[in-house]
Amino acid sequence: MIGTADLKVRYVIVAIGIVAIVEAGPQARLASAQTVAPQRTGHLFPPENLGLLESPDRAAWQKPDQIMDALGIADGSKVADIGPGAGWFTILLARRVGPNGVVYAEDIQRPMLEAIRRRVSREGLRNVQPVLGTETDPNLPTRVLDAALMVDVYPEIDDRVTFLRNLARALKPNGRIGIVNYKPGQGGPGPSTDKNEGVRVDSAAVEADARAAGLRVLARENLPFQYLLVLGK
Repeated sequence: MIGTADLKVRYVIVAIGIVAIVEAGPQARLASAQTVAPQRTGHLFPPENLGLLESPDRAAWQKPDQIMDALGIADGSKVADIGPGAGWFTILLARRVGPNGVVYAEDIQRPMLEAIRRRVSREGLRNVQPVLGTETDPNLPTRVLDAALMVDVYPEIDDRVTFLRNLARALKPNGRIGIVNYKPGQGGPGPSTDKNEGVRVDSAAVEADARAAGLRVLARENLPFQYLLVLGK
């Protein structure tokens, strides 16, 4: 039970917080909105918060063209978007590979795949195939991918070595895996900088997982708030 005195204290704290935001002005409020990520209600990103992944400045700081170039994604490529959310990157990949290419949008949450289907239909794209995977296996065809991309989803995977090993089976001999994640403690429009929260994984940890899965680091790219590791066999 919460006592009356406790409630009064909480009301005062909330009121002080609201006043501070109002007095800070519109620029401060905008910065706060861009740098605070939605709180997770469980281990996976909640589908009801998909709209929060679509900030208007996302392309400016995430550098999608730089990411796709580093992975060698071109017209006719067959690629996978692992954990695509509402399909922001899926659409960019589909346009890059063109009608002769294929994008496998893989997720383990059915609501995410339904969101992808609706978006792809609105965009009039016919080269996207939603795929329902599992926590340890993306369930993709063997040896068909030129590239697989994992943007901001690596922290949500429990058995990362097994997942990477299974994902690598879908690669062509020269295929690449791109892992994009927020840098620990670097701020920006990502999740909390609290390292104990587990939602920011240091690149060294990813490299260790890759080696354990039989993969090697082919390239490293530095993004404004994130890193990109390019892995291959």
